[in-house]
Amino acid sequence: MAETVDTHPEQIAEPGVWTTTPEGELVPDYDSTFPEINEGQVVHGTVVRVDKDEVLVDIGYKSEGVIPVAELSIRRSVDPNEEVRLGDEIDALVMTKEDAEGRLILSKKRARFELAWKAIEAAAESGEPVTGRVIEVVKGGLIVDLGVRGFLPASLVDIRRVQDLDDFKDKELRCKVIELNRSRNNVVLSRRAVLEDERKEMRQAILDRLAPGDVVEGQISNIVDFGAFVDLDGMDGLIHISELSWSHVNHPSEVLDIGQTVKVKVLDIDRDRQRISLGLKQTQSDPWQQVLESYAEGDVVEGRVTKVVTFGAFIEILPGVEGLVHISELAQHHVENPREVVSQGDVVNVKIIEVDAERRRLSLSLKRVEDGAVPKPRADGSESLHTRPQLDLSEDVFAETPAAAEDEIDVTAAGEAEIVEADAVPDEEPEPASDRSAEAELPSEEPAPQADADAEAELPSEEPEPPQADADAEAELPSEEPAPESDAAAEAELASEEPAEAPEPGDGAAEGAGDQPA
Repeated sequence: MAETVDTHPEQIAEPGVWTTTPEGELVPDYDSTFPEINEGQVVHGTVVRVDKDEVLVDIGYKSEGVIPVAELSIRRSVDPNEEVRLGDEIDALVMTKEDAEGRLILSKKRARFELAWKAIEAAAESGEPVTGRVIEVVKGGLIVDLGVRGFLPASLVDIRRVQDLDDFKDKELRCKVIELNRSRNNVVLSRRAVLEDERKEMRQAILDRLAPGDVVEGQISNIVDFGAFVDLDGMDGLIHISELSWSHVNHPSEVLDIGQTVKVKVLDIDRDRQRISLGLKQTQSDPWQQVLESYAEGDVVEGRVTKVVTFGAFIEILPGVEGLVHISELAQHHVENPREVVSQGDVVNVKIIEVDAERRRLSLSLKRVEDGAVPKPRADGSESLHTRPQLDLSEDVFAETPAAAEDEIDVTAAGEAEIVEADAVPDEEPEPASDRSAEAELPSEEPAPQADADAEAELPSEEPEPPQADADAEAELPSEEPAPESDAAAEAELASEEPAEAPEPGDGAAEGAGDQPA
């Protein structure tokens, strides 16, 4: 009969419950109840305490793990209460199983980094976007929290250049990973790539919907030297500078502003390159039609000189319509330089000598305009360029020539002439003022050899002598040359042929002459 051994259950070593010491004694196996952890391992736990400088986490180990505040987040200077709360379940990376004080040191941000890096690598390989929150605005771009600090350059934040990056602070953005370097922990992102992918289908729908000749509405999104871009609800079209206006445009900013809503005409569509050419002037009335409907060869029209060149001058007869006056058509005489006849900004009347509707060209002439020719009214109905300023003057003033008005002469019965100015229009070259502003008198029949002290007029001799300064008055002759006869004094009589004879009493001798003849 076999012998049986009666053993107590507590004396049998069971894995995970009991263990045998080197001395053969059975003791409870407490260590087997704790999870096995190693440095660099990511563990899961529950927040049990939040202090200002650290967070305690229960990971089911024999002691609670400690997360220093610097290991909570990739943000700088964070408040632990903003990162975690009591009862939160978090992942943490084991940094040290036991420090000098026997504590288990954990890192929440490094656990996120390890988990996030794997997701980022997968997204970079597949081309799928990743989502993160903007935590900082730095020089040249944004810092996005992906569990890893990702850099989003300013040029890749949006399809168009962003003026103020602060608008994206604390916003969640979907970006594509375009560069990844684990050794440097470097991640470069592009939100623009995501937006372009999202708009690709929209652009294709726009291209399928549009056709050349359509008139659509859009908003000016950008202005450059060679034209302006228009946003057509998700796709940009270009208005070339030559398609902005019927008149010459030096820069698109003269015509358009960013953000302005405009109606444009579709000129061409390149579906392969996904480009749309637009025109703004095609939605406006063509001034050339007004020219063809209102003017004909031989008509005299008014215009303004816009440019003077070596071979002639360009005249704008309507906004957007210019014609050329060739140098040979500027004047009746030979012209070496067109600037001798016209200057930029001058308002002139010209005659239409040729209309080339196909080439949209006008040939004009300045010399063929007859004196007194009245130009036709402007085809656009605008006010005449020759409009005079309102100075509240009578029409008689405008009827006079710009030069000084001719003096009217009233001749007295005795032959004495008195000059009366017709209008108060000053001469182009003012005469020297006299001490007493004396009116010039006509010469008497007998010229006196010298001026009397009381006389207000100086009488010319047959051969003009140098004027003598008088203490009381300086008299001026009525004309530039002391000729024997003056047009202004048509009825005045000249001095007699014998100047030596004494004048007869009452014969209209100059007032103030002496009793004795010279």
